Amino acid sequence: MAISAKDVNKLRQMTGAGMMDCKKALEEANGDFDEAVTILRKKGQKISSKRADVEANEGAVFVKTSDDQKTGMVVSLRCETDFVAKNEGFVELGQKLIELALDKKPTNLEEFAAMDMDGLSVNDQITEYMGKIGEKIQLSSLESVDAEKVVSYIHSNNKIAVLLGMNGVGSSDVSEVGRDIAMQVAAMRPVALDKDGVDPAIIEKEIEIGKEQARQEGKPENILEKIAMGKLNKFYKENTLLNQQFVKDSSKTITQLLKDVSGDLSINEFKRVEIA
Repeated sequence: MAISAKDVNKLRQMTGAGMMDCKKALEEANGDFDEAVTILRKKGQKISSKRADVEANEGAVFVKTSDDQKTGMVVSLRCETDFVAKNEGFVELGQKLIELALDKKPTNLEEFAAMDMDGLSVNDQITEYMGKIGEKIQLSSLESVDAEKVVSYIHSNNKIAVLLGMNGVGSSDVSEVGRDIAMQVAAMRPVALDKDGVDPAIIEKEIEIGKEQARQEGKPENILEKIAMGKLNKFYKENTLLNQQFVKDSSKTITQLLKDVSGDLSINEFKRVEIA
């Protein structure tokens, strides 16, 4: 049957798919709009399967805090090219995802992917968008932080986002210091808040590296452990947030910076998400 330009445009407005894709879908569906939408969705599923092994190394992070600033969420959405990452439709999809995440507070990606968003699951919405652009789109991370005050930071390239949870705020205005620390997390990549939070596997690895370095320097076997522990303490100072030197003033650590603002101020948690 003949498909009018008006019908093609109507389907395009409904789905956001390309003109030729809409025309072909309507022709295949004999003008049935519901069937045409299904066909376009199936095209998305086909693209999803076809591109399953393609690496999605580009994308963007999306971050949002609640109105009372006690909860923050960050979502990362990956794609294949930087061009798509900057596309208006991709950014709009990311914004919808982060708003839904903050509203519903899913605890993991699987739960989030199954949630309803505008009549379809999150996963189906992503698949449909893949059908429109022909690239792999992947919801790759979901993180949250709860605290008395949650500060968010997103880097100018939209590929690094940080959530910082602060307690003991009281009447202090901690927005500026919180942002400074969040920016430090983005730049300095701490592995944990303090040494108690460092993964035991990382600690074991650092001790072995320290021993081997000392061994290569010709140090006696009986003092390798002591030397390695000294190197481990240096690792803690450089790689745990509270022990790091404050980038804007190296005369103080982050712990000292917090005390300068308020004796009760503390950081309970941070999350750093990066598209890399």
